[in-house]
Amino acid sequence: MLAKRLTSFLKLSSKPQFSSSAKKVDDEQSKYFGRKAVSFILITVTGGVALSALNDLAIYQGCSRKAMEKVINNQAVRDAIGEPIVKGAWYNASLAVAHKRHSVSCSFPVSGPLGSGVLQLKAVRTGDDSWSSYLVPRDWEILIMDALLHVPGNDEQNRTLRINVAGSECVARPSENSEASKLSPNQQ
Repeated sequence: MLAKRLTSFLKLSSKPQFSSSAKKVDDEQSKYFGRKAVSFILITVTGGVALSALNDLAIYQGCSRKAMEKVINNQAVRDAIGEPIVKGAWYNASLAVAHKRHSVSCSFPVSGPLGSGVLQLKAVRTGDDSWSSYLVPRDWEILIMDALLHVPGNDEQNRTLRINVAGSECVARPSENSEASKLSPNQQ
């Protein structure tokens, strides 16, 4: 009789232990799947941000390459800052994309032996809109491009130039500390 009670007691006491161990296994599995889900989401978001950054870098490289081709062929810019004209660092550039990455506004520094400046441009993408366009370099048509150039001179004769690179307009503007800016509007 004592043996029956003891076995029935052990059976009862082992059941809650079994159900609690099953509960622990279920908790471990749910934690495992939760951790996997969080890891998957973090990797997906990080990959998306990285792809977007690479796409923006490709857009910048394509636009700046096309702009540098036009600047190097522009005689007014070559006369102003000299040759060779060098593109500045990419981290000093600014880039804004719009309309599903079909249009871009970009500015980046340039320099030459006689001066330095900033190129500002607006461009639109030409070509198809398929998935393969993400794999091949895009061709950009530059609509507007201005070069804002600073050419230092001797004895406070600094010049600031705005050259419309898309056309042939060249406007010389005196800097703040030159003699022309010290004159009143009536004296000019």
